[in-house]
Amino acid sequence: MAPKRATTPKKRLTSAVDQESVGDGGGGGGLFHGLIFFLVDIGVQPRRLQIWKQKLVQMEGTVEDQFSKRVTHILAMSSKALLEKVCKESLMPFKGSVLLYQWLEESLKLGEKVSEELYSLKTEAEGDNESPKSIDRVRNKSEGSQSDDNESPRDKKARHSPEHASVSPAVSNESHGVKTRDGTNNSGGDSNKDVSLPYAPPDLNRNITEIFGKLINIYRALGEDRRSFSYYKAIPVIEKLPFKIESVDQVKHLPTIGKSMQDHIHEIVTTGKLSKLEHFETDEKVFYRFLEELFTVTVRTINLFGEVWGIGPATALKLYEKGHRTLNDLKNEDSLTHSQRVGLEYFEDIKKRIPRKEVQDMEHLLQKAGEEVLPGVRDNCSDASQVSVVCGGSFRRGKATCGDMDIVITHPDGTSHKGFLAKYVKHLKDLNFLREDLIFSTHSLEGTDSGVDTYFGLCTYPGRETRHRIDLKVYPRDIYAFGLIAWTGNDVLNRRLRIIAESKGYRLDDTGLFLATHGSDGKKGARATKSLSLNTEKEVFDFLGFPWLEPHERNL
Repeated sequence: MAPKRATTPKKRLTSAVDQESVGDGGGGGGLFHGLIFFLVDIGVQPRRLQIWKQKLVQMEGTVEDQFSKRVTHILAMSSKALLEKVCKESLMPFKGSVLLYQWLEESLKLGEKVSEELYSLKTEAEGDNESPKSIDRVRNKSEGSQSDDNESPRDKKARHSPEHASVSPAVSNESHGVKTRDGTNNSGGDSNKDVSLPYAPPDLNRNITEIFGKLINIYRALGEDRRSFSYYKAIPVIEKLPFKIESVDQVKHLPTIGKSMQDHIHEIVTTGKLSKLEHFETDEKVFYRFLEELFTVTVRTINLFGEVWGIGPATALKLYEKGHRTLNDLKNEDSLTHSQRVGLEYFEDIKKRIPRKEVQDMEHLLQKAGEEVLPGVRDNCSDASQVSVVCGGSFRRGKATCGDMDIVITHPDGTSHKGFLAKYVKHLKDLNFLREDLIFSTHSLEGTDSGVDTYFGLCTYPGRETRHRIDLKVYPRDIYAFGLIAWTGNDVLNRRLRIIAESKGYRLDDTGLFLATHGSDGKKGARATKSLSLNTEKEVFDFLGFPWLEPHERNL
């Protein structure tokens, strides 16, 4: 879905909520739901095979003892092992996937099915020792590379928070001479220079960040959070470097890169590997402990609690430490806020995805209700005086189902949006459409927080009682384009646009594009108070030098 960590409402909050939890509550079943596996046991230690089978079943996969037509995925250590177990004649008509076990390991570690292409296994005996290319495990799922259709709530929470991300050295740092709405010129350099260069993500120090990413996962699983966090902090610093590290002297001055980290970088740069990681990967005891700790009841329970709307990772951990083990246990927890209790009560409803046709029907209902609250003059040529109600997120990107509804609202006259949301919410409640409130904050009348009004709550499709998550965002017309981009997504595109903006000396969010300031020490300072005046999504894309994408093309 579209971004879920918009600017935190500051006024008239009806309830406190863990910011990490704001997001699409939808789920698509277990990680391996609907997949049928045949595991080739040749070359696999029995205990490891048992663990893999257990995880597949826990995540709604099916494991067959014999190869049959029902099988969708074959996993093996090598082509040689595969052909010892299954004859070539049986494999010839097989239309499913034949993969290395590393695909399963990567998917379990990341919590999402990784690309099968990188782990495809040849069915000939020769050439089976080729290792698949490594998947980038550095970025966490809040940065995830998939659309929101399989996105967990926590993935969507931080979309509007500043991200540690790479900045392409190929993108110019010159800023455009575009005037802000107050008429001032934001030119940061020679206005004749070309600043419309395409986005080209760097890949300069992946040899280091990939190894650090693996160590993050290992130390997390071993319960050594302090060590895990030190690598977590170092990765974005290294990712942003506009040069390839060839000597440890190049990073000694960088923040978060201490003596131990410098020694690791020196070893990687000089040898191409890290002995500490090799020790972990070759030590069977560490491997077993890593898998077992990673998927213990503790982790699964905390993750389950974190799926409740309003409960973030920190709160989920505290609830576990209090002795809670099931969602039913949480019903007796006095510390839960109103929003968290609503999220808990309708947990199963919120997880259900909404068919596109139903979202379309509800969008029409919302547009009609908006016109009833704020009547305008409609003619056959233009809707210029009508309130605009658009459903963003995966619906606007053309997806077949949605986890929730992200509604972006504005009025073309630039003033009628003020105070609209309170009347709109009341009217929708009178229609029995909006049912439970989660967050309600208004800023348009006070002129605070860019004048954006916000409502998060639960709604129902007409004639039904199943609750769906819905977010209403009302933007002033002059920043509507930024809100529409942000709440259409996907998160990958939004992150790329923010990276480009930063490389050009700007900060981009759902309320505008602002010239960034810098402190005397060269570090990032506060943003300008006025956004650049860009009236359409295309104008924003053009300014940043990113190729225009229609909404249905934004599932990056």
